[in-house]
Amino acid sequence: MILSLLPLALGAGLHASVPAGSIDDFVDEEVRASGVPGVAYAVIEDGEVTLAGARGTQEMGGGGPVTPDTPFLTGSITKSFTALAVMQLAEAGEVDVDAELSRYLPAFADRPAGAITLRQLLSHTSGYSTLQGNQSHGEASEDALAREVDRLAREGPASAPGSRWEYSNANYQVLGRLIEVVSGEDYAHYLEAHILRPLGMTQSFVASGVIDRSMATGHRPWFGTWRARRVDAIRVTAPQGGIVASANDLARYLAVMMNGRDDVLSAEGKALMMRPASAESPEYGFGWSIDTKEGSVWHGGTSPGFDTLAAMLPAERKGAVVLVNAGSGMAFGDTAGLRMGIVSRALGLDYAGEPDHVGLKVMFVALALLPIGFLLAIAWAWRRRPAIRAKTRAGAFGRFSLWFPLLTTLAAAVFIFTALPCVAGLSLATLRLYQPDFGLVLIAVATSGVAWALFRLGVAYSGGVRRPSERTAASRSGS
Repeated sequence: MILSLLPLALGAGLHASVPAGSIDDFVDEEVRASGVPGVAYAVIEDGEVTLAGARGTQEMGGGGPVTPDTPFLTGSITKSFTALAVMQLAEAGEVDVDAELSRYLPAFADRPAGAITLRQLLSHTSGYSTLQGNQSHGEASEDALAREVDRLAREGPASAPGSRWEYSNANYQVLGRLIEVVSGEDYAHYLEAHILRPLGMTQSFVASGVIDRSMATGHRPWFGTWRARRVDAIRVTAPQGGIVASANDLARYLAVMMNGRDDVLSAEGKALMMRPASAESPEYGFGWSIDTKEGSVWHGGTSPGFDTLAAMLPAERKGAVVLVNAGSGMAFGDTAGLRMGIVSRALGLDYAGEPDHVGLKVMFVALALLPIGFLLAIAWAWRRRPAIRAKTRAGAFGRFSLWFPLLTTLAAAVFIFTALPCVAGLSLATLRLYQPDFGLVLIAVATSGVAWALFRLGVAYSGGVRRPSERTAASRSGS
C-alpha cells in the first residue's frame, strides 16, 4: 500500500557488519521506548537464518507471547509474492509480461486500460493512480476481486500507460485477477499451492476475512497509544497486501530469492524481478523496490494495525525481516526506527535514525485541540448574543465579519473532504482505516468549524437588537 513506501535510505554506504548480538540489545531498548505491542524479526546470511527473535505479546494487555513463528499480516510485501506467481505463469508459457492485458482479461477488451501490459502493472507504470488503488477495501464475497477489477477496467487509468511511475494497489488487484483467470485457480489457493507450501512456509497463508486466532492482532494508532483491531483482509485486497506470514517463513522466502537456483522460479527469473523493470521504473522491479547504488532490494508493508519490512542485499546473500503488530501514527507511535534499525544492523548498513517529527507532533496536537476551541467559541457566541446581533446593523464591515468565518471554514471542510484525498492519494475512509485518530481529528475540525460559523449566523439573525428604551421598558414589565 502507498503507506508502506517508506524510503529505506539504506545508508550512505556499506561498512563492517554489526555483530548480531547488538540487534537483540537494540530491540530491547527500542521496544521499551516505542511501546509497540510486539515485534518479530529474522536475519539471513548465506541462505541460513542466523538470528530470529521476538518481543512482546500478540495483543496488547493480553494474548500469548510473540515468537518468530507467529503469523503477521505482511501488507505490501505480498506484492512480491503476486509478482512471483505471475513470473511462474510467464515461465510456464501461460502469459507474456510484455503482452497487453486485454489478451488475458476479457473485461479490458476494447477499453483504454486494455493496452496496459503486465510489465507496467508489475512495475507501477500502468497509469493507475495511488488514489484509485486506495479506494476499495472490498468485501468477503467470492466474486469481490472480479467485480473490483471489472470496475477498474471500466474506469481506466488516470494517466497514459507507460508515461510515469506511480505506486498503486490497483495494479496488483488486476494481477491477482489475472492469476485466477489464467491458472483457473482461486488466488489464495494458487499462492498456497505453488509458492507457500513448496517453500515450506508452514506458518503462512492468504487472509480470507476469517479471523485466525493463531496470528498477531493488529493495533492502530489512537492518540499516543494503540487500539487492537483483528485483521479482516479479504479477497479484493489479498493480491496487494493479504499474505499472512511469520518472520521465520519470510526469512526462508528471502533465502530462496537470493539462492541463485532454479526452484519455485528460475534463477534468471528471480534476478529479473530484482532489477529495474523499465526506464520509467528505475527504482522498482517486479514486486520489489530497488536501490541500484547500494545493491539493496526491499519492500515495506503497512496494513491497518501492522508495519512490516523485508530487505535484501542479493549480491551478499544477506537479508532481514521485521514484523510489528502496530501501525505508525501521525508522528506519534512511529515504528520506522524499530524496523529500520534492525534491518540496517542486520545488513551492515549505515542508518542515522529517524527524525523527532516535532513539527508533525505539534500539528497533530494543534488540530486535535481545534474542535475543542470551536466548541468553546460556540459557548462564547451564546453568551455574547447581543453583541453578535449588533453586527447585522453595523454596515457592510459588520456583515462581512459575520459571514467571513463561514466562508473560511467551508473552504477548509471542502479541502479536507475533497482536495486532501487527491493530494494525499487516499480517501478519508482509508485514512481512518489506517490512522483512526488522525482521521477523526480531520473530520472533527471540518465539521466543528462549519458548525461554529453557522451558529454565529444563527445567533446574529435570530432576532434584532433592542433599543435602550425598549430594554428599559421590558425590564419594568418583568419580561
